[in-house]
Amino acid sequence: MGILEKIADIEREISKTQKNKATEYHLGLLKAKLAKYRVQLLDPGKTAAKGEGFDVMKSGDARVALIGFPSVGKSTLLNKLTNTHSEAGAYEFTTLTCIPGKIEYNGANIQLLDLPGIIEGASAGKGRGRQVIAVARTADLVMIMLDATKSAAQRELLETELEAVGIRLNTRRPNVYFKIKTGGGISFNATCKLTALTDKMVQHILHDYRIFNAEVLIREDISVDQFIDVVLGNRKYIRAIYCYNKVDSVTIEQVDELARTPYTVVMSCELDLNMDYLVETIWKNLALLRVYTKKRGEYPDFEGGLIIRAGSTIEHVCHAIHRSLVAEFKYALVWGRSAKHNPQRVGLSHLVENEDVIQVVKRR
Repeated sequence: MGILEKIADIEREISKTQKNKATEYHLGLLKAKLAKYRVQLLDPGKTAAKGEGFDVMKSGDARVALIGFPSVGKSTLLNKLTNTHSEAGAYEFTTLTCIPGKIEYNGANIQLLDLPGIIEGASAGKGRGRQVIAVARTADLVMIMLDATKSAAQRELLETELEAVGIRLNTRRPNVYFKIKTGGGISFNATCKLTALTDKMVQHILHDYRIFNAEVLIREDISVDQFIDVVLGNRKYIRAIYCYNKVDSVTIEQVDELARTPYTVVMSCELDLNMDYLVETIWKNLALLRVYTKKRGEYPDFEGGLIIRAGSTIEHVCHAIHRSLVAEFKYALVWGRSAKHNPQRVGLSHLVENEDVIQVVKRR
């Protein structure tokens, strides 16, 4: 029996099993086996032939992947937001490879990837699903493009395909400490009450992955699926926005309902509706900051500036300026929101905020 057949059998058994307290343990073990087979299915060393992937070099300050079913307007959107031309047509599968474009916004260069439309069953290798999803795993933000004229099921189908290959949208990694050891058996502790996991279930899941010595400390109430994610360690937690195109073809009530859904932008590529708000939403979800540098006795360089990630420190700024600057660093002067007073003398660990002005002083 092949892996696909094994996956199908387990999925059928899960769907037939009633979900209650008595079956929680059995369902947990089934989910562990299902996750293991999916990892084997998507292992590039075993399943992907050379030359099948989309070899696109990562460039710019951030990468955004456009994912959606065929003919939802991905290529049209790329043409509108960037100077790149991607073939657009009224028929399905117009785009057959990955086409990169560049959005320039707030001084940042954001790489936008127009990926081929995926179909149901992409996570199992149908169409070019594996290649599309492999690129999505490298993105800083996933933009799921949907057709406002179609049913809500399209969103659920895409989420299911991405979940199946270990992409977790708009969630964070569970607060669990997990470390494989060389001996001592399995040490299991929890700092809170667990409603879905037990010591016995954790041991059986670990044994199923041939892990017999490990330390597990769970700090929040998590599900069986979340614990399996921690054990596998290859899950990608990525921000996502849902972009509903063709809102000019539906009623204002439907547009209002869609717009109130979390992480959602409504728009129309054909009529250029809400495009500016879409780019602004992309910027906010990428959590990028723009900071300025200045030399001693000179005005800040407001024309240039550095693009860095939210949560960056002065050390990250130094690396962005020049990789040898940290070794020569003495202190920095900061003007802006992160400073208690202007200027404030700070060290490498100081957290910077948007539009801070920074002067780095080197050791003589």
